[in-house]
Amino acid sequence: MTLEKDLRIKIEAQRDEIARQKKELTDSIQYASLIQSALLPPAKYFNKIFPESFIFFKPKDIVSGDFYWIYKNKNIIIVAAADCTGHGVPGAFMSVLGISFLNEIVTKSCIPIASSILNQLRENVMKSLHQTGEGGGQKDGMDIALCVIDTKENELQFSGANNPLYLIRKGKLTKIKGDRMPIGINAIEEISFTNHKIPIKTNDCIYIFSDGFTDQFGGPKGKKFKYKPFQQLLTEIHDKPMNEQKVIFEHTIEEWKAGTGENVKSFEQVDDILIIGIRL
Repeated sequence: MTLEKDLRIKIEAQRDEIARQKKELTDSIQYASLIQSALLPPAKYFNKIFPESFIFFKPKDIVSGDFYWIYKNKNIIIVAAADCTGHGVPGAFMSVLGISFLNEIVTKSCIPIASSILNQLRENVMKSLHQTGEGGGQKDGMDIALCVIDTKENELQFSGANNPLYLIRKGKLTKIKGDRMPIGINAIEEISFTNHKIPIKTNDCIYIFSDGFTDQFGGPKGKKFKYKPFQQLLTEIHDKPMNEQKVIFEHTIEEWKAGTGENVKSFEQVDDILIIGIRL
């Protein structure tokens, strides 16, 4: 009995120690979440710049590798949606770097050019992570969609690292592709990101996003949501108020995760989710 009692005491002590360590770790990550949230633009500020807009932001974990960012100076507005390598704590570290670098870049830019911002962001990320392209080197980075909107000239510049921009005008969706290279070290030769210039009109809707929504598993067959149904959903709901669109996205992804087929169980969220919608 003594051996059993001693063993039970040891097991209980180990259990209590694990619980204590888990609580300390969770508390630390919760505090990190507060710091990350403080770096993201407040919803009120975003809505003040774009009264008809929404941000659907759903991290997989307590902290996120996705982030959104906005900057305004007179008639120039810059907005971005980014997806950093990984999620959780590693992704959150990258997101803090990305936000800090974007703030630094745009405050030094006399005339902001979308592609130039991404070129400088890539350079800063590579320098900070000491990325040289040599074998075994650090390969973390981010995908991003970035828009520079000139409200005086009614022009939008777009540049993307792997991620596109969707523009819907009078019910027609146009996809402006991003370049097939990330912010960070790349397998191909480093070339400038493409700068797309698009004339914009009142009531144009633009959407930038990460791949978290389209990559989510669920539905009747337990497969990814994918881009074609995502585009179809956008086309169907784009004329609704932006706050209603956000609710539709929330309900859609929850229903998708629940699964509806026989022997298909509910699915966990696989990645951070970020969608930004703006009616110009």
